[in-house]
Amino acid sequence: MNHLNPHPHSKPSRAQIRAEVSALWQLAWPILIGQLATVGMSVADVAMAGNASAQDLAGVSLGASIWSMVIITLMGVMMSVSPIVSHHVGAEEFHKVPHVVRQALWKALGLGLLAILVINLSSLVFDLLELDPLVRELAKSFVHVTSLALPAFACYRVLYGYSASLNQTKPLMMIALAALGLNVLLNWLLIYGHWGLPKLGGLGCAWSTMLCVWFNLGGLLWWMRRSSAYRSTWPFSHWEAPHWPEIRSLLKLGLPIGVTYFAESSAFSLIALLVAKFGTTQVAAHQIALNFASLMFMLPLSLGIALLTRVGQSLGAGDAYQARFRSWVGVGTALTLACASAAFMALCSQQIAAAYTGDAAVAALAAHLLIFAAIFQLSDATQVATSCAIRGYKVTRAPMVIHLTAFWGFALPLGCVLGLAPAWLPWAPKQAMGASGFWIALIVGLTIAAVALSALLRRVARENLPQADLRASTPA
Repeated sequence: MNHLNPHPHSKPSRAQIRAEVSALWQLAWPILIGQLATVGMSVADVAMAGNASAQDLAGVSLGASIWSMVIITLMGVMMSVSPIVSHHVGAEEFHKVPHVVRQALWKALGLGLLAILVINLSSLVFDLLELDPLVRELAKSFVHVTSLALPAFACYRVLYGYSASLNQTKPLMMIALAALGLNVLLNWLLIYGHWGLPKLGGLGCAWSTMLCVWFNLGGLLWWMRRSSAYRSTWPFSHWEAPHWPEIRSLLKLGLPIGVTYFAESSAFSLIALLVAKFGTTQVAAHQIALNFASLMFMLPLSLGIALLTRVGQSLGAGDAYQARFRSWVGVGTALTLACASAAFMALCSQQIAAAYTGDAAVAALAAHLLIFAAIFQLSDATQVATSCAIRGYKVTRAPMVIHLTAFWGFALPLGCVLGLAPAWLPWAPKQAMGASGFWIALIVGLTIAAVALSALLRRVARENLPQADLRASTPA
């Protein structure tokens, strides 16, 4: 057996656990830097549009809210390529990988074109809101321009999953960093009209975002073509028409992940809208705490993406014991790092809030909300790590049900009760808790998801063990 795989009936040694943590981290850290660079692009858009005018900032923020939900959902649907390729790599069935990638790209192209229609129709919601006419037009124009990038984004996420499943994560980091630099440059040129280019204001962010997404796709294709790591699985050696049974199989695996991602992202977006009735201080504090919590979430998310690859490769190699070992080491690593991030957020909440704003009232409330964010770091890290490990087993529907139940069945209803305190509910609080009530509900929802997903991972991992060993370990 592999030295990273403990004997099935013995306790793993510290050396084995350290070796697995090291291997997981080697795969995860480039993903983490790439994820932070991607978040940095959003930060640059907001900061540079804000320097143009308040109207530009508002228009970009509204347009980006719809764009974000669509690309997060697409990202989830495209993730189906990762467990399949990982299994083939683990089984050393490299000849099967190109076909999977080609069909996944056909799926991505189709869904990317469909997403253009969906996102442009979604922009009509701005006509129903009481907005400054200039803000409304900018928000709609932002959506129209960035929609042109959706087919490229979907194809890029397929190649992203393919590359990560081959243990090639450094290219993803390098391209993301280059895209961040390009984004800042294009924003500077197009928002403010430098070097003789038209001064587009906030709309310059939309063109910059669209061009950077296409740059990501082109950059990854260029890297793959030049690197020998992709030679044995090169997916563009010949033309292949769409194969509908394969595409349906990819959709069957990917759509539940997309729904899961949509459920989580839409819940957070809806909370922001529900908090708006309490005024700008509550909204601003909520956004500060959410922004920083999202930044910290990149660490367990990156570990989860790497963990999916590690688990999938073990299962492809036919080693269910190693897959179970890697799953729980990954969850434990994510939980350990979450303890550190939670302590940092709790101890430095006031300093973090002060770095975002000079408004004393906003900073005080944001620091208070960051304590809640620190508490749910543990459950948030657990739920993302366990769900990614489960996806490595090609199980996606049960995690979808758990996430929908946790966020839409518990977190949002409880948040409305605590945060809004509707008068018609006899057991609602006497006074609405505002943003604090919603954040308490998020802790409850994430904890439910973490516990349920941990139980599901335990069951899935056990069911994949050899039946003879299961019978031997079952008491009479």
